[in-house]
Amino acid sequence: MRALISWSGGKDSAWALRCARELGVEPALLLTSYDEASGLIPIHEVPMSWIERHSSVLGIPLRKVPLPWPCGNDEYLQRMGDAWKEAAVSGIDCIVFGDIHLADIRAFRESALAGTGLTPLFPLWGVDSQDLANDIVRSGMNVTVTAVDERRLSREWVGRRFDTAFLEAMPPTVDPCGENGEFHTAVWL
Repeated sequence: MRALISWSGGKDSAWALRCARELGVEPALLLTSYDEASGLIPIHEVPMSWIERHSSVLGIPLRKVPLPWPCGNDEYLQRMGDAWKEAAVSGIDCIVFGDIHLADIRAFRESALAGTGLTPLFPLWGVDSQDLANDIVRSGMNVTVTAVDERRLSREWVGRRFDTAFLEAMPPTVDPCGENGEFHTAVWL
């Protein structure tokens, strides 16, 4: 199967790519949406130049989708839908997501992809967040926290390395992978 990889540049999309490859899925294209005014990946606050570097280092072409910010669901679905259709027409079979356990997000993605010709794949789905965080750290993947929800973590967490010390210092109310939006990351390739 040839896959479109939903790519934020964060640890979950990077780990999902790794898992998809282990399942025999061929990554054909990275798909990234970004704020067309700032050039940043929304929520992650990562510049598009980092994502372009990821594409280059990984050797996987990049499809960029500019979005207004804020972006409503209708506009998002229109612009992403165009990218999904192009991918399906070019022979891509599926799209890989790094979602872990948020059922509403998964349902939204599945609904949005219905009829596109792309099958959504969730290789991290249902994995325990603590186990996944530990696996990512043990792998040696170089990950940095790029943004936080300041209602859950203070700004001082931005710029920290996602490592054992980070996981041990994290408040118990925070998901170890930031799955509820507590923090976002970028990988260094």
